[in-house]
Amino acid sequence: MMSASFSFDPFPQIETERLMLCRMNKDHALDLLRLRSDDQVMQYIERPRPTSVEDVHQWIEDMDLRIATTESIAWGMVQKSDSKFVGTVGYWRMKKEHFRAELGYMMLPEFWGNGLMSEAIKAALDFAFFKMGMHSIEADINPENLASARILERNGFTREAFFRENFYWNGKFLNSAIYSLLKSEYQKVK
Repeated sequence: MMSASFSFDPFPQIETERLMLCRMNKDHALDLLRLRSDDQVMQYIERPRPTSVEDVHQWIEDMDLRIATTESIAWGMVQKSDSKFVGTVGYWRMKKEHFRAELGYMMLPEFWGNGLMSEAIKAALDFAFFKMGMHSIEADINPENLASARILERNGFTREAFFRENFYWNGKFLNSAIYSLLKSEYQKVK
C-alpha cells in the first residue's frame, strides 16, 4: 500500500519574510506556557492547559518523539526582527496512507491581526504539499471560533463538514467544523 513518506531529520527550519519557523526547545518553555494557558488563545481550543514549566517541558519531549516518528511536526514562530516568540504552527495528525495532515496553529494575542499567522500557514502549506507530498490538509475547529474560520478561508480552505456535538469536553458536547484544502486548489491560489 502506498503512503506519504518523509523525514523530519534534520528538522526543517523555515524562513518567511518576517518569521523563522524553528524547532521548539526548553528555551521556549515560558513563552509556550504563556501561549498554551492564555484564556483568549485557548478559548476555542479544547485541550488541557499546562500549569507549570514542567508540563511544557513534557509537551516538548512528547512533540520531539512525534517529530522523530513523523507522527506530527510543530514549529515555533519567532519574529526575525526581534526574536520574539509569537506562536506555533504545525501538523498534529498525519494520515500518511491518505496523504492528508491536520493543521493546527495558535498565536499570542498581542500579535493578532498583522498577517503573521497567514504568513506562517502559507509556509507550512508549502512544506506539506511540496516537501511532505501531501494531497490535502484539514483543520478541525470549534465553529464558534470565527477568527480561525476567517484565516482558513483567506488561505483557500473550504468548510467541508459540520459535526454536531461530536466532541466531549469539560462536561459539554461541542460541535466541530472541518475545513480542507487540496494541493490542486492551493496551487491555483498560491
